[in-house]
Amino acid sequence: MSENNYQFDVLYLGSGHGAFNGAIPLALKGKKAGIIEVGKIGGTCPNRGCNAKIALDFPVKMKKDVDNFQGHGLDGTPKINWADNVKHEKEVISQLPGGIEQGLKSVGIDVIHGYGKIVDAHTIEVNGTKYTADKLVVATGAHYHKIDIPGADLANDGTDFLNLEKQPDRMTVIGGGYIAIEFATIAANAGTKVTILLHHDKALRKFYQPFVEDLLKDLEAQGVQVVRDVNPESIEKSGDSFVVKTNKDDYDADWILDATGRDPNVEGFGLKEVGVDYDKNGIKVDDHLQTSVDSIYAAGDVLDKKVGKLTPTAIYESMYLTKLFTGATTDPIEYPAVPSAVFASPRIAEIGVSVDEAKANPDKYDVKESDLSTDWFRFAMQENKGQTIAVTDKQGYLVGATEISSEADNVISILAPFIEYHISPEKMSNLIPLFPTLGSETLNHL
Repeated sequence: MSENNYQFDVLYLGSGHGAFNGAIPLALKGKKAGIIEVGKIGGTCPNRGCNAKIALDFPVKMKKDVDNFQGHGLDGTPKINWADNVKHEKEVISQLPGGIEQGLKSVGIDVIHGYGKIVDAHTIEVNGTKYTADKLVVATGAHYHKIDIPGADLANDGTDFLNLEKQPDRMTVIGGGYIAIEFATIAANAGTKVTILLHHDKALRKFYQPFVEDLLKDLEAQGVQVVRDVNPESIEKSGDSFVVKTNKDDYDADWILDATGRDPNVEGFGLKEVGVDYDKNGIKVDDHLQTSVDSIYAAGDVLDKKVGKLTPTAIYESMYLTKLFTGATTDPIEYPAVPSAVFASPRIAEIGVSVDEAKANPDKYDVKESDLSTDWFRFAMQENKGQTIAVTDKQGYLVGATEISSEADNVISILAPFIEYHISPEKMSNLIPLFPTLGSETLNHL
């Protein structure tokens, strides 16, 4: 019981990273916490998002690595077994909801299963029972957007792809964001004939476009058809297959992926009725993640926020709220440099000041480009292409980086502390990295 005679100090609506990562340390600090979830505990990322995706992608990356070593120490090209890969993915993620729930219960958090509806500033009703709390945290995440054209119900979303046990011979992907490119990569490397329909002339518009174009060329070299500036107008069934009719042409497929984005879960559980301000971009919050109702906060993908709607930012927000609720801070939230990556083949990853911003402000930043194909370590890996771009300020401090390569995600993880903790060039030069490693060669390019 909370000190204000509420049942809970904090009650979370949703059980994803925007909730459980903060709820556990909150409970360990002596606060009474509860989590309400209508689906699987853990939310999107563990059950039908990042974890499942990367489990499917590991064999893809391994296949690419082995392909690169043909004639350089390895013989025999592997083939991805689609059914076995999906089976392995399910084995990986099936244990996560139960493990997370057990972790919550082990520290005294009440896990309430059912559809929660906010009925007032301190109350959420679930299956006819009302639960009260001093503070509510909305962490309801987001759902897949559905394209608004006739026949849209014939298309599938990302969750369907992760559960697709039979490999399609032909797949049409509508969209050009993370999900479109990553799932197209997985399918193409497994041997599916993939067509990507881009509404505009660019994909992955938040990333450095020369690198994105390199990635698209790599996909096209694998047989992927990339169609730009196309407007899907309808989807129709044609015998045992489907056709996407557009303003340019008709595109036949055995399976269609609607990857046109994700929308925040803001409707149908009482936000409007209790006066929480939100729109199609998400819940509006101040710099303490507080909504327009003083006792209600929000975290994760349901937020309308400028930083990326990523798992790490949801975790950061949830942990920040724990500090706020326990009195460990009264400061507004201040995000660190947030890395992001596209887990395609090759990968693109970036952090900090973008290349475009740096090149537009030559009086503030310097840009150093490194061709990885000439690096001995990458040559030993048989990575015959790739590029790193480092951005430094005029004092030589690293403030941003972006890379395209098979190891771009790992490289950006290596560089993140140097950017966030503003490590001086002198201190960086005093580091003795483990050699020979990816880390040692990464630092050589700075």
